[in-house]
Amino acid sequence: MKAMVIEAFGGPEVFVEREVPTPEPGEGQVRIRVVASSVNPLETKIRSGLVKTGPAMPAILNGDVAGVVDSVGSGVTAFAVGDEVFGCAGGVSQWQGALADYMVADVRLLAKRTPAVSLPLAECAALPLVFLTAWSALVDRAAMEPGEHVLIHAGTGGVGHVAIQIAKAMGARVATTVSTEDKAAIARDLGADDIIFYREESVDDYRQRLTDGKGFSLVFDTVGGKNIDRSMEAAAIGGRLCCINTRSSHDLTLMHAKSLTLHVIFRSLPLLHGIGMDDQPRLMAALTDALEQGRVRPLLDEQRYRFSQIGEAHRRIESGLAVGKILLER
Repeated sequence: MKAMVIEAFGGPEVFVEREVPTPEPGEGQVRIRVVASSVNPLETKIRSGLVKTGPAMPAILNGDVAGVVDSVGSGVTAFAVGDEVFGCAGGVSQWQGALADYMVADVRLLAKRTPAVSLPLAECAALPLVFLTAWSALVDRAAMEPGEHVLIHAGTGGVGHVAIQIAKAMGARVATTVSTEDKAAIARDLGADDIIFYREESVDDYRQRLTDGKGFSLVFDTVGGKNIDRSMEAAAIGGRLCCINTRSSHDLTLMHAKSLTLHVIFRSLPLLHGIGMDDQPRLMAALTDALEQGRVRPLLDEQRYRFSQIGEAHRRIESGLAVGKILLER
Protein backbone atom coordinates (compact mmCIF):
# COMPACT_ATOMS: atom_id res chain seq x y z
CA MET A 1 0.00 0.00 0.00
CA LYS A 2 1.00 3.65 -0.32
CA ALA A 3 1.75 5.70 2.78
CA MET A 4 3.12 9.12 3.66
CA VAL A 5 5.99 8.54 6.08
CA ILE A 6 8.78 10.37 7.86
CA GLU A 7 12.22 8.78 7.88
CA ALA A 8 13.85 11.43 10.08
CA PHE A 9 12.74 14.27 12.34
CA GLY A 10 12.56 17.71 10.82
CA GLY A 11 10.31 20.25 9.15
CA PRO A 12 7.17 19.64 7.08
CA GLU A 13 9.34 18.72 4.11
CA VAL A 14 10.37 15.39 5.67
CA PHE A 15 7.18 13.63 4.56
CA VAL A 16 7.72 11.27 1.61
CA GLU A 17 5.49 8.74 -0.14
CA ARG A 18 6.55 5.11 0.16
CA GLU A 19 5.27 1.63 -0.64
CA VAL A 20 4.93 -0.29 2.65
CA PRO A 21 3.44 -3.69 3.56
CA THR A 22 -0.33 -3.77 3.95
CA PRO A 23 -1.12 -4.61 7.59
CA GLU A 24 -3.29 -7.53 8.68
CA PRO A 25 -5.71 -7.24 11.63
CA GLY A 26 -4.96 -9.27 14.74
CA GLU A 27 -7.21 -10.34 17.57
CA GLY A 28 -9.66 -7.60 18.53
CA GLN A 29 -8.70 -5.50 15.51
CA VAL A 30 -10.11 -4.48 12.15
CA ARG A 31 -8.41 -3.16 9.04
CA ILE A 32 -9.78 0.12 7.72
CA ARG A 33 -9.65 1.34 4.14
CA VAL A 34 -8.81 4.92 5.02
CA VAL A 35 -10.96 7.72 3.63
CA ALA A 36 -9.78 10.70 5.69
CA SER A 37 -7.77 11.95 8.64
CA SER A 38 -7.12 15.34 10.25
CA VAL A 39 -4.15 17.23 11.63
CA ASN A 40 -3.56 17.72 15.37
CA PRO A 41 -0.74 19.78 16.94
CA LEU A 42 0.66 16.61 18.52
CA GLU A 43 1.60 15.32 15.07
CA THR A 44 3.69 18.40 14.31
CA LYS A 45 5.54 17.86 17.58
CA ILE A 46 6.17 14.19 16.76
CA ARG A 47 7.36 15.09 13.26
CA SER A 48 9.80 17.71 14.57
CA GLY A 49 11.16 15.40 17.28
CA LEU A 50 9.88 17.57 20.15
CA VAL A 51 7.71 14.70 21.38
CA LYS A 52 9.33 11.26 21.26
CA THR A 53 6.17 9.16 21.16
CA GLY A 54 5.87 8.44 17.44
CA PRO A 55 6.09 5.06 15.71
CA ALA A 56 9.49 3.68 14.69
CA MET A 57 10.96 5.07 11.48
CA PRO A 58 9.77 5.07 8.79
CA ALA A 59 6.85 6.43 10.78
CA ILE A 60 3.25 6.72 9.60
CA LEU A 61 1.62 9.49 11.64
CA ASN A 62 -1.91 10.70 12.41
CA GLY A 63 -4.29 9.31 14.99
CA ASP A 64 -7.66 10.50 13.68
CA VAL A 65 -9.18 8.25 11.02
CA ALA A 66 -12.41 7.71 9.13
CA GLY A 67 -12.93 4.89 6.69
CA VAL A 68 -14.56 1.57 5.85
CA VAL A 69 -13.81 -1.77 7.49
CA ASP A 70 -12.40 -4.15 4.88
CA SER A 71 -11.07 -7.00 7.07
CA VAL A 72 -11.95 -8.27 10.55
CA GLY A 73 -9.59 -9.96 13.01
CA SER A 74 -10.39 -12.84 15.34
CA GLY A 75 -12.74 -12.22 18.24
CA VAL A 76 -14.40 -9.18 16.66
CA THR A 77 -18.19 -9.34 16.69
CA ALA A 78 -19.31 -5.69 16.90
CA PHE A 79 -17.84 -4.66 13.53
CA ALA A 80 -18.21 -6.16 10.06
CA VAL A 81 -16.75 -5.65 6.59
CA GLY A 82 -18.42 -2.61 5.04
CA ASP A 83 -19.01 -0.71 8.29
CA GLU A 84 -18.18 3.00 8.15
CA VAL A 85 -16.07 3.82 11.21
CA PHE A 86 -14.12 6.64 12.82
CA GLY A 87 -11.85 7.07 15.82
CA CYS A 88 -8.45 8.08 17.12
CA ALA A 89 -6.54 4.85 16.80
CA GLY A 90 -2.83 5.21 16.03
CA GLY A 91 0.11 7.35 15.05
CA VAL A 92 2.04 6.79 18.30
CA SER A 93 4.23 4.07 19.77
CA GLN A 94 3.75 0.74 17.95
CA TRP A 95 0.46 1.86 16.39
CA GLN A 96 0.55 2.78 12.70
CA GLY A 97 -1.15 6.06 11.86
CA ALA A 98 -3.79 6.93 9.30
CA LEU A 99 -1.66 8.44 6.50
CA ALA A 100 -1.89 5.31 4.38
CA ASP A 101 -4.28 3.35 2.18
CA TYR A 102 -5.05 1.00 5.07
CA MET A 103 -4.82 1.13 8.86
CA VAL A 104 -5.27 -1.54 11.52
CA ALA A 105 -7.09 -0.42 14.66
CA ASP A 106 -8.18 -1.85 17.99
CA VAL A 107 -11.99 -1.93 17.89
CA ARG A 108 -12.20 -0.33 21.35
CA LEU A 109 -10.96 2.89 19.75
CA LEU A 110 -13.60 3.01 17.02
CA ALA A 111 -17.25 3.91 16.56
CA LYS A 112 -19.63 3.21 13.71
CA ARG A 113 -21.09 6.00 11.64
CA THR A 114 -24.71 5.11 12.31
CA PRO A 115 -27.62 6.08 10.03
CA ALA A 116 -28.50 8.80 12.56
CA VAL A 117 -25.13 10.53 12.00
CA SER A 118 -25.66 13.05 9.20
CA LEU A 119 -22.05 14.27 9.14
CA PRO A 120 -20.22 12.97 6.04
CA LEU A 121 -17.81 10.14 6.79
CA ALA A 122 -14.71 12.11 5.81
CA GLU A 123 -15.63 14.96 8.17
CA CYS A 124 -16.01 12.50 11.06
CA ALA A 125 -12.20 12.27 10.95
CA ALA A 126 -11.98 15.84 12.28
CA LEU A 127 -13.56 15.07 15.65
CA PRO A 128 -12.21 12.05 17.57
CA LEU A 129 -9.08 13.39 19.30
CA VAL A 130 -10.44 16.88 19.98
CA PHE A 131 -13.78 15.58 21.26
CA LEU A 132 -12.18 12.95 23.50
CA THR A 133 -9.80 15.59 24.86
CA ALA A 134 -12.52 18.14 25.58
CA TRP A 135 -14.88 15.53 27.07
CA SER A 136 -12.14 14.08 29.28
CA ALA A 137 -11.30 17.56 30.56
CA LEU A 138 -14.73 19.07 31.12
CA VAL A 139 -16.82 16.03 32.00
CA ASP A 140 -14.57 13.32 33.40
CA ARG A 141 -11.86 15.33 35.14
CA ALA A 142 -13.44 18.68 36.03
CA ALA A 143 -17.00 17.37 36.57
CA MET A 144 -18.52 20.48 34.99
CA GLU A 145 -22.02 21.30 36.28
CA PRO A 146 -25.04 22.93 34.59
CA GLY A 147 -25.08 26.67 35.10
CA GLU A 148 -21.37 26.86 35.79
CA HIS A 149 -19.48 29.80 34.25
CA VAL A 150 -16.66 28.25 32.24
CA LEU A 151 -13.74 29.94 30.48
CA ILE A 152 -12.47 28.12 27.38
CA HIS A 153 -9.35 29.53 25.79
CA ALA A 154 -9.00 29.62 21.98
CA GLY A 155 -12.64 29.06 21.13
CA THR A 156 -12.05 28.57 17.41
CA GLY A 157 -9.14 26.16 17.84
CA GLY A 158 -9.31 22.41 17.35
CA VAL A 159 -10.13 21.47 20.95
CA GLY A 160 -11.66 24.81 21.92
CA HIS A 161 -14.46 24.79 19.36
CA VAL A 162 -15.61 21.35 20.49
CA ALA A 163 -15.29 22.29 24.16
CA ILE A 164 -17.69 25.20 23.63
CA GLN A 165 -20.28 22.86 22.14
CA ILE A 166 -19.93 20.27 24.90
CA ALA A 167 -20.17 22.89 27.63
CA LYS A 168 -23.27 24.50 26.09
CA ALA A 169 -24.96 21.11 25.60
CA MET A 170 -24.44 20.46 29.32
CA GLY A 171 -25.96 23.77 30.37
CA ALA A 172 -22.87 25.84 31.16
CA ARG A 173 -22.39 29.53 30.54
CA VAL A 174 -19.38 29.77 28.25
CA ALA A 175 -16.80 32.53 27.94
CA THR A 176 -14.06 32.17 25.34
CA THR A 177 -11.01 34.02 24.08
CA VAL A 178 -10.58 34.97 20.42
CA SER A 179 -8.35 37.28 18.42
CA THR A 180 -10.66 38.79 15.76
CA GLU A 181 -14.27 39.78 15.10
CA ASP A 182 -14.57 36.99 12.53
CA LYS A 183 -13.52 34.41 15.11
CA ALA A 184 -15.89 35.99 17.63
CA ALA A 185 -18.78 35.44 15.20
CA ILE A 186 -17.75 31.79 14.80
CA ALA A 187 -17.53 31.31 18.56
CA ARG A 188 -20.98 32.81 19.08
CA ASP A 189 -22.38 30.51 16.40
CA LEU A 190 -20.89 27.55 18.27
CA GLY A 191 -22.68 28.68 21.43
CA ALA A 192 -20.31 30.98 23.33
CA ASP A 193 -22.09 33.45 25.60
CA ASP A 194 -19.19 35.79 26.46
CA ILE A 195 -16.47 36.88 24.04
CA ILE A 196 -13.02 38.00 25.21
CA PHE A 197 -10.63 39.69 22.78
CA TYR A 198 -7.48 38.61 24.56
CA ARG A 199 -5.22 41.03 22.69
CA GLU A 200 -7.29 44.01 23.82
CA GLU A 201 -8.43 43.12 27.33
CA SER A 202 -6.35 42.12 30.34
CA VAL A 203 -7.24 39.12 32.49
CA ASP A 204 -8.05 41.42 35.37
CA ASP A 205 -10.39 43.44 33.15
CA TYR A 206 -12.41 40.54 31.78
CA ARG A 207 -12.50 38.77 35.12
CA GLN A 208 -14.03 41.93 36.56
CA ARG A 209 -16.40 42.44 33.61
CA LEU A 210 -17.71 38.88 33.47
CA THR A 211 -17.44 37.59 37.05
CA ASP A 212 -17.47 40.70 39.26
CA GLY A 213 -13.82 39.99 39.96
CA LYS A 214 -14.43 36.53 41.44
CA GLY A 215 -12.97 34.56 38.53
CA PHE A 216 -14.17 31.45 36.72
CA SER A 217 -14.81 28.25 38.63
CA LEU A 218 -13.51 26.23 35.66
CA VAL A 219 -10.85 27.30 33.15
CA PHE A 220 -9.95 25.11 30.17
CA ASP A 221 -6.59 26.14 28.71
CA THR A 222 -5.98 24.68 25.24
CA VAL A 223 -3.01 26.94 24.47
CA GLY A 224 -0.24 26.30 27.00
CA GLY A 225 2.90 28.32 27.62
CA LYS A 226 2.31 31.73 29.20
CA ASN A 227 -1.43 31.21 28.86
CA ILE A 228 -1.27 28.80 31.79
CA ASP A 229 -0.26 31.75 33.98
CA ARG A 230 -3.16 33.79 32.61
CA SER A 231 -5.48 30.86 33.30
CA MET A 232 -4.41 30.74 36.94
CA GLU A 233 -5.09 34.47 37.15
CA ALA A 234 -8.56 34.04 35.60
CA ALA A 235 -9.60 31.19 37.90
CA ALA A 236 -11.71 31.68 41.00
CA ILE A 237 -10.59 30.69 44.48
CA GLY A 238 -11.02 26.93 44.75
CA GLY A 239 -11.42 26.67 40.99
CA ARG A 240 -10.32 23.96 38.57
CA LEU A 241 -7.84 24.39 35.76
CA CYS A 242 -7.64 21.90 32.87
CA CYS A 243 -4.65 22.04 30.51
CA ILE A 244 -3.68 20.06 27.42
CA ASN A 245 -0.22 21.53 26.85
CA THR A 246 1.94 21.72 29.98
CA ARG A 247 5.43 21.19 28.54
CA SER A 248 6.66 24.35 30.28
CA SER A 249 7.76 25.66 33.69
CA HIS A 250 5.61 27.91 35.87
CA ASP A 251 5.51 29.61 39.24
CA LEU A 252 2.64 27.91 41.10
CA THR A 253 2.42 30.53 43.85
CA LEU A 254 -0.93 31.81 42.56
CA MET A 255 -2.25 28.28 42.27
CA HIS A 256 -1.36 27.73 45.91
CA ALA A 257 -2.85 31.04 47.01
CA LYS A 258 -6.15 30.20 45.29
CA SER A 259 -6.12 26.49 46.20
CA LEU A 260 -6.63 25.58 42.56
CA THR A 261 -6.86 22.06 41.21
CA LEU A 262 -4.87 21.29 38.03
CA HIS A 263 -5.94 18.57 35.61
CA VAL A 264 -3.53 17.69 32.79
CA ILE A 265 -5.11 15.89 29.83
CA PHE A 266 -2.96 13.72 27.53
CA ARG A 267 -5.23 11.64 25.36
CA SER A 268 -2.46 9.48 23.85
CA LEU A 269 -1.93 7.56 27.11
CA PRO A 270 -4.22 4.63 26.19
CA LEU A 271 -2.24 4.02 22.99
CA LEU A 272 1.12 4.63 24.63
CA HIS A 273 0.63 2.54 27.75
CA GLY A 274 -2.60 0.58 27.33
CA ILE A 275 -4.03 2.38 30.35
CA GLY A 276 -7.74 3.12 29.99
CA MET A 277 -8.26 1.17 26.75
CA ASP A 278 -11.38 -0.52 28.10
CA ASP A 279 -12.87 2.91 28.82
CA GLN A 280 -12.53 4.09 25.23
CA PRO A 281 -15.84 2.60 24.00
CA ARG A 282 -17.67 4.77 26.55
CA LEU A 283 -15.96 7.89 25.24
CA MET A 284 -16.58 6.97 21.60
CA ALA A 285 -20.23 6.32 22.49
CA ALA A 286 -20.43 9.85 23.91
CA LEU A 287 -19.10 11.22 20.61
CA THR A 288 -21.54 9.12 18.58
CA ASP A 289 -24.45 10.27 20.74
CA ALA A 290 -23.40 13.92 20.37
CA LEU A 291 -23.29 13.50 16.59
CA GLU A 292 -26.62 11.71 16.43
CA GLN A 293 -28.27 14.40 18.55
CA GLY A 294 -26.66 17.22 16.56
CA ARG A 295 -24.95 18.64 19.65
CA VAL A 296 -21.49 18.82 18.09
CA ARG A 297 -20.10 19.55 14.65
CA PRO A 298 -16.57 20.11 13.41
CA LEU A 299 -15.28 23.56 12.56
CA LEU A 300 -13.25 22.91 9.42
CA ASP A 301 -10.48 25.16 8.18
CA GLU A 302 -11.07 26.58 4.72
CA GLN A 303 -7.98 24.78 3.44
CA ARG A 304 -8.31 21.04 2.81
CA TYR A 305 -5.51 18.76 1.70
CA ARG A 306 -4.81 15.35 0.19
CA PHE A 307 -2.58 12.92 2.06
CA SER A 308 0.16 13.70 -0.47
CA GLN A 309 -0.01 17.35 0.71
CA ILE A 310 0.53 16.55 4.40
CA GLY A 311 3.62 18.76 4.51
CA GLU A 312 1.55 21.74 3.37
CA ALA A 313 -1.07 20.92 6.01
CA HIS A 314 1.64 20.97 8.70
CA ARG A 315 2.84 24.35 7.47
CA ARG A 316 -0.73 25.60 7.68
CA ILE A 317 -1.30 24.53 11.28
CA GLU A 318 2.13 25.78 12.39
CA SER A 319 1.48 29.17 10.77
CA GLY A 320 -1.33 29.84 13.24
CA LEU A 321 -3.66 30.74 10.37
CA ALA A 322 -5.83 27.63 10.56
CA VAL A 323 -9.30 28.01 12.08
CA GLY A 324 -10.70 24.82 13.56
CA LYS A 325 -9.46 21.47 12.19
CA ILE A 326 -7.53 20.79 9.00
CA LEU A 327 -9.12 17.89 7.11
CA LEU A 328 -7.04 15.44 5.08
CA GLU A 329 -8.61 13.24 2.41
CA ARG A 330 -6.82 10.31 0.84
